[in-house]
Amino acid sequence: MNFMYFLAILIGPLMKVLYSFIGNYAVTIIVATIIMKLLLFPLAIHQQKSTAKMSVFQPLINEIQQKYKNDPQKQQEELMKLQQEHGYNPMGGCLPMLLTFLVLFGFLGVVYYPVHYIFGVDNASIKAACEAIGLVTTNTSTMQTALIQAIHNGASIDASIIPAATVAEIANFNTTFFGLDICDIAGFALTPLAIFPAIATVTMFLSYFITQKLSGMEAQMQGSMKIMMLVCNLMFVTFCFNAPIGFSFYYSVSNIWQIGQSFVTYKIYSPEKFKKQYEEELAAKRAEKKKKRSVTVEENGQTVTKEVSLADANKLRLELARKREAELHKDERTTPLNKEQ
Repeated sequence: MNFMYFLAILIGPLMKVLYSFIGNYAVTIIVATIIMKLLLFPLAIHQQKSTAKMSVFQPLINEIQQKYKNDPQKQQEELMKLQQEHGYNPMGGCLPMLLTFLVLFGFLGVVYYPVHYIFGVDNASIKAACEAIGLVTTNTSTMQTALIQAIHNGASIDASIIPAATVAEIANFNTTFFGLDICDIAGFALTPLAIFPAIATVTMFLSYFITQKLSGMEAQMQGSMKIMMLVCNLMFVTFCFNAPIGFSFYYSVSNIWQIGQSFVTYKIYSPEKFKKQYEEELAAKRAEKKKKRSVTVEENGQTVTKEVSLADANKLRLELARKREAELHKDERTTPLNKEQ
């Protein structure tokens, strides 16, 4: 199975516990989605802050890139210096996005392979059970949902392959929602099942545009980045049509949650508020750097006190340290070695 589904190892047992209270697979997916979104909410706030911070530093980054466009090494040095001085990370907003993708693939893994991730049956036993009842398919992604449907239709599985208690659990596994089996795949045919991926598609577009607008990301993303984000979302929409309907449930609820979350974070954690805060911090740091400081130096054998900026003070201290080090090494070089008697 795809390594990208590794979070399904956690999501599957969570859904099994939830199902024991809820008793419906579709509603379980909805509740599990909300729980995962709640867990990721602090990271959404972090991403909002990172986006606001980038909007403040982006002009400085552009200035450095333009100034040193013919000197990549110097450009990189200045960018690193900017990051170190002001404590910002241009990749700070990537972690929430990465985790969102991993959770998405985790749910995709569960709806593709529910017998393995929810009921804990190993893949070899699943394959043996399918062969025993004559369920032959070259598409491993649909094998487990087909096995569930076969058991629902009365297929008998030998206890030596899958324990009888587990088979009984699968037989009682309620996968219907308003009379439709969410283990089915809608495809692109005009059937009642198509309403679920259609809802997922509409909510995806709404979520994409509203989130970009309210989070402040729209102004920060270049054209190529916007296209990449849109292509990723369209890819997930195709999963809704080609995966069991359960994934459409997850994706629709996730999109609706994202829309609501965008309005909440915009109201409570406004990007403009964070941007103003970071602008004030940047202005304070710049003022501190320009603030004059008294530094004592030697000129022409005399001790002189100068009023200099923080940057110049640091340069003078560095020069003085180098001078002292040079004098120390000079003394070591001129000291004669003791001759052996």
